[in-house]
Amino acid sequence: MWIADKWKDYEVIDCSGGEKLERWKDYVLIRPDPQVIWDTPKEQKGWKHPNGHYHRSQKGGGEWEFFDLPNQWTIQYDSLTFHLKPFSFKHTGLFPEQAVNWTWFGDKIRNANRPIKVLNLFAYTGGATVAAAAAGANVTHVDASKGMVTWAKENSVSSGLSDAPIRWIVDDCVKFVEREIRRGNRYDAIIMDPPSYGRGPKGEIWKIEESIFPLVSLCAQLLSDEPLFFLINSYTTGLQPAVLSYMLATVLKEYNGLVTADEIGLPVSSNGLVLPCGASGRWESK
Repeated sequence: MWIADKWKDYEVIDCSGGEKLERWKDYVLIRPDPQVIWDTPKEQKGWKHPNGHYHRSQKGGGEWEFFDLPNQWTIQYDSLTFHLKPFSFKHTGLFPEQAVNWTWFGDKIRNANRPIKVLNLFAYTGGATVAAAAAGANVTHVDASKGMVTWAKENSVSSGLSDAPIRWIVDDCVKFVEREIRRGNRYDAIIMDPPSYGRGPKGEIWKIEESIFPLVSLCAQLLSDEPLFFLINSYTTGLQPAVLSYMLATVLKEYNGLVTADEIGLPVSSNGLVLPCGASGRWESK
């Protein structure tokens, strides 16, 4: 498992009974987590005195209950600064487990010794975008949500990257890739973090099991003659590491590269165990 264990401003303190107890810098949150199927004693004091608690509804969705929590605050990872705002579906605007991938591809970009163009699809609030830009890449950030792209811009500014070469695109990711192919644009690296289910700006339907392989195949047409890496993240139960590995190896077989895939996780500070948080598949040049 690839473990995001370099955080100072974030930690999973404990997890039990379908929930995780987390510290986001100075604030403690309780959020639901479907991976937490064990029910262990909730002995950490944060369980009784959180700053925010997201309660799941049996009808689906849920709502936040706040106790002395600001509307917005920031946390840092290395040189990066991220704005946090609790909002719908339990989210805060950041997936901290992805830091293990930021470090991996950041090192690859810095060590490439050439200009690197990165395409970040389903780019959300820009964690990967600012990590790649901070490493020196030229980044194209694509997300269907205008609000998320605005949030990502805020993260780039707070991370000292307001002048970095980042293209901000609000668009359906599949349609954008198809247009880039027609334009003849090429990228040295591609990052994608596709949702299990989603809608584009014009109501386009995205179902990951049906849509991911065609999109990866399209993206292969955007790769430069010397691609550096291709990263796919999955939070969908059916897309296990072996599936991601098989897909990347199949689509990118003409390139001389290495495919690895694994679960990603976060250390639990109270007991030394690791909470699984999805999977990543990586293709990298040899």
